[in-house]
Amino acid sequence: MFISVSDEVKHKEDGQTMIVTGIASGMVECRWYDGYSVRRETFHEEELFPVNSARQLAS
Repeated sequence: MFISVSDEVKHKEDGQTMIVTGIASGMVECRWYDGYSVRRETFHEEELFPVNSARQLAS
């Protein structure tokens, strides 16, 4: 899977939409707003999947 900084991704278990802010050694740093504050966490690349950006542009 190919993920780049600024891509939207979701966690395979949680499904929270996040923005990729950094990538290093198979780890992906993401940020998202949880309704109260901006959260930041790092995940293994295989825990995430990209959000289909073509669908976002069409809606």
